[in-house]
Amino acid sequence: MLRAAAPGRNPTRRAILSGAASALALLPAGRALAARRHRPAPAGAAPANAGADASAVPASPANSLIGPVDTPARWACIVDYTTGAVLLEKAADERMPPSSLTKMMTAYVVFGMLRAGRLKLDQSLPVSEKAWRMQGSKMFVPLQGEVLVSDLIQGMVIQSGNDACIVLAEGVAGSESQFVSLMNAQAAQLGMANSHFMNATGWPADGHYMSARDVTTIAMHLIHDFPEYYHFFAEKGFRYNKISQENRNALVVKGIADGLKTGHTDAGGYGLCASSERNGNRIVMAINGLPSSNARAFEGERLLEWGFVNFENATLTHNGAVIDNAPVWLGHAPTVPLVVTRDVLLTLPHGWQNRVHVVLDYKSPVPAPIVTGQPLGQLVISNTGLADITVPLVAGADVARLGLFGRASAVLGQKLGHH
Repeated sequence: MLRAAAPGRNPTRRAILSGAASALALLPAGRALAARRHRPAPAGAAPANAGADASAVPASPANSLIGPVDTPARWACIVDYTTGAVLLEKAADERMPPSSLTKMMTAYVVFGMLRAGRLKLDQSLPVSEKAWRMQGSKMFVPLQGEVLVSDLIQGMVIQSGNDACIVLAEGVAGSESQFVSLMNAQAAQLGMANSHFMNATGWPADGHYMSARDVTTIAMHLIHDFPEYYHFFAEKGFRYNKISQENRNALVVKGIADGLKTGHTDAGGYGLCASSERNGNRIVMAINGLPSSNARAFEGERLLEWGFVNFENATLTHNGAVIDNAPVWLGHAPTVPLVVTRDVLLTLPHGWQNRVHVVLDYKSPVPAPIVTGQPLGQLVISNTGLADITVPLVAGADVARLGLFGRASAVLGQKLGHH
């Protein structure tokens, strides 16, 4: 009896050039994906200790995909919203005093309560003496009065009102301390490993910290998870209790960004989280440790512009695209299409499309039977300045196994071919 033993399955690993595979639509079209390698930029200078005076920290370089970038910011992180690629970072995982950047997490918890129906925009919340007595930035809530939730949100994100945060925290959770428990639980759920909150305002406190990377994380979640409330961050001013205040985010006031928040403490310096969209690309930026509000506004605008000028998103291939046809052993079809199961979008420095190296990696031939969606290999994308990107390749069609006669003929043909 003839046994249809499969031949040795050899690893198939080959580079693909954009001109040789129409499925790969790297933009602009026609440029080959060369196998040259780029050495990543060296890491920036070691960050200073978190307790030092921010104004005393000299300018030192941040690490980026295109090399060192000088910035007086002590902490920085710039991320592409669509792909999650980190364009620039400086002490991005170091714990820092976040000041009023904290209010982004306060807003996230409040938005979650609105989404769940446990809070309503037209609902009024009572003002406690604790809220009324809060120092620092204020929206000037009235003692023992009531304030609409929509007004409190505007007072919190536009005027950076500490009093507004306390009214919201007490209205949502009964006390600020119970609300802070919700903040910390939410931070853990979002993977913010270098964040811990002691209050809802960002008022200086031991054990209250965030990292620049975590600031971008909560910003991206605010944009993605609560698009119906994101507009609050883009408002240029708010008038309450006969007092008009301009948004403290100068980039929003100038129309350069559509959010999110500023902050300042003596220990942390001046900080800013901003996001902006141009031509379908959105960037999220967090900087902190600047010596003045003017330096914060200038550096924020400069780094945001740097991100848009130096990077672009390029579509490598689309969900369902056939990347290759793998040989099949003992199947009714001689080959099976290898397809990707998601769009592959890369954030690259301008002009780097022709440096990207794409390699197919799968074992061949593939023994039948094969079912659609069966994992068969992977697409490995390298030389992007980031870690290698691996995209699974699956079978794009069913391939039934040959019957006994067909298998016997195939085996016999293989044996004869070896003589």
